[in-house]
Amino acid sequence: MVLETEKKLTNRNINPTAMRLLVLDFLLKQNSAIRLTDIEKGMEPADRTTIYRSLKTFEAKGLVHSIDDGTGFTKYALCPEACVAGEHNDLHVHFYCVRCKETFCIPDSKIPDISLSAKFRLFEVNLVVKGICDRCPD
Repeated sequence: MVLETEKKLTNRNINPTAMRLLVLDFLLKQNSAIRLTDIEKGMEPADRTTIYRSLKTFEAKGLVHSIDDGTGFTKYALCPEACVAGEHNDLHVHFYCVRCKETFCIPDSKIPDISLSAKFRLFEVNLVVKGICDRCPD
């Protein structure tokens, strides 16, 4: 497992330090997007700043993407293999469950093209659908 995790990092030109391996391994075990605070709790006594720097490196190299789901907390999820450094290919819908408070990537639901007038410059697109996930009872 360590060799597989290390390969995921080296394939993205990320130096596989011990902490980066631990952070990536932790992310690989998640079923939904996760907040920095939750990563920190799950990896105690790891340093918050080191975890954050690892996430930012992963994001810059196309390994993870950040999600603004409207909760006021940035969440992180692994990117699809098609993402590369500086150019995320993750324009998919995110689903926020109002019951369990989890955020999920829905990669099969793509965000439609957005047409803007020439006066506007697009930097980021984010589409969050809110409801109750399939893991929560009705």
